[in-house]
Amino acid sequence: MNRMLQVEKAGNVAKLDVREKVLRGEHPKNEIFDFVRQAAAGTIIEIHMPHKAQPIVAGLQSMGINAIVSELGPQHYRIMCIKL
Repeated sequence: MNRMLQVEKAGNVAKLDVREKVLRGEHPKNEIFDFVRQAAAGTIIEIHMPHKAQPIVAGLQSMGINAIVSELGPQHYRIMCIKL
């Protein structure tokens, strides 16, 4: 099982699309949190999930990071945050 996250970077924006991993039954929460912790200050992070992923939002909030969740389509939610 590949536990590495696929991250697309464009300038200070990092996009993590973990929809397929989650739908396969994987739980990439720790990898997401590790990425956020290691990201440079000012990085805008988009996390694409197949559901609202409240545990991810709660974890980001516990790190002092505000997160906004948007529903983009069926089984497609985007969590947006900025690493401070």
